[in-house]
Amino acid sequence: MGLFRGLVSLLVLFLLQRSNTSLVRLNDNGYEDLVIAIDPGVPEDGKLIEQLKDMVTTASTYLFEATQKRLFFKNVSILIPKNWEGSPEYKRPKHESYEQADVRVAAPALPGRDEPYTRQFTECGEKAEYIHFTPDFVLGKKQNEYGPSGRLFVHEWAHLRWGVFDEYNEEKPFYNSTSKKIEATRCSTGITGKNRVYKCQGGSCTENLCKINSTTKLYGKDCQFFPNKVQTEKASIMFMQSIDSVLEFCNAENHNQEAPSLQNIKCNFRSTWEVISNSEDFKNTTPMAAPPPPPVFSLLRISERILCLVLDKSGSMSSSTRLDRMNQAAKYFLLQTVENGSWVGMVHFDSAASVKSELIQIKSDSEKNKLLGSLPTVALGGTSICSGITTAFQVIKKLNPQIDGSEIVLLTDGEDSTTGRCTDAVKQSGAIIHLIALGPDAEKAVIQMNSQVDGIRGLCYHECSKCFYSHCKIYSSSKYSIQ
Repeated sequence: MGLFRGLVSLLVLFLLQRSNTSLVRLNDNGYEDLVIAIDPGVPEDGKLIEQLKDMVTTASTYLFEATQKRLFFKNVSILIPKNWEGSPEYKRPKHESYEQADVRVAAPALPGRDEPYTRQFTECGEKAEYIHFTPDFVLGKKQNEYGPSGRLFVHEWAHLRWGVFDEYNEEKPFYNSTSKKIEATRCSTGITGKNRVYKCQGGSCTENLCKINSTTKLYGKDCQFFPNKVQTEKASIMFMQSIDSVLEFCNAENHNQEAPSLQNIKCNFRSTWEVISNSEDFKNTTPMAAPPPPPVFSLLRISERILCLVLDKSGSMSSSTRLDRMNQAAKYFLLQTVENGSWVGMVHFDSAASVKSELIQIKSDSEKNKLLGSLPTVALGGTSICSGITTAFQVIKKLNPQIDGSEIVLLTDGEDSTTGRCTDAVKQSGAIIHLIALGPDAEKAVIQMNSQVDGIRGLCYHECSKCFYSHCKIYSSSKYSIQ
């Protein structure tokens, strides 16, 4: 039983804890399921949502051109904090959470610094964690510093999605070129400008020529490169996307391999375009003949978790102590995993289903113990998984009439050949089904429901621990391997 307890703990954790993995997927050249989350600490402001929409819409067009008509943003979810006022157009999240958001809108990491950034501690060509924007940046208050927000978003997206790096270097802003000239670190060198010391004090500013340091043979630390306003060079987005003429990433023709840019340092002197064009996104797409449609936005408001346990107490559950194992998994979930504030109900089923607990909000151990007292003790009768799911929907509807985004934790041995009868209802509901299947005959139910319904997360457990993974990998959508 010790081995089983360990397996149950891992199964419940894998199934029910919220993932911090991005949901983004590429489908027909378009990025789907991009999640932008607003931090709960951000004051409510409807303009923020509209500006996010404008940013992504303009970014999609810019990205499409920059990737040679290959990639664009297809649909985007904006995750709104629970403490913001509700609206009829807001829906409940399904899989989306702040922790897995690709873009986070939150206060500056350092007070007073509204600098956009991508949390990137990965190697060249590897996806980063997330993009961070501040509310003032999204609202356009920092455009003089960073340029149009849509262009800046594409710059950060390249960090996040393709693992490329900046083509400037704040630590090494200048270098001595082979032509024996001091050059600004940039790509491409076709970007023209002047090197100046620019200082402002008391409302007046002065501009002076840069002085060369006798030791480094480079300009001093107070010297900066200021690009000319009018440019003809198209590269590069990873240097300064705010320049009007810049529409491309540096490629083999204009890549400046001499510069000590972060891109050269991190990517072994490969151009950004070489890294991007070797990504899976490019290998799986071809240029589009027509411009893409604008992104479709969904507004999701975080709210309390609504969840119903659906427990199999049919006669077959008496085999191999499956009923005890199921109750152990349910107990672990209630005591260790479910968050306070969540609404939890319970349904039992055999050949029919019955409500053992309407939705109650978990505030303390008192509510958890009440639910634990409703766990089944006897296994008798036939098996109707659809009856259990349908009854759970009825329980959920009393608090969430639309059902979407609510969750069902289904624990069953799956010995039911009629599960296909409710797959359409599950698919249309928008609910998330967590399926923990016990026993070798659970394969039928898992295959039937996993293959036909989006939103089902499945893991299985087989009596023989040695063949646990060999059975699970046949029909489970999970990639977890438990040794």
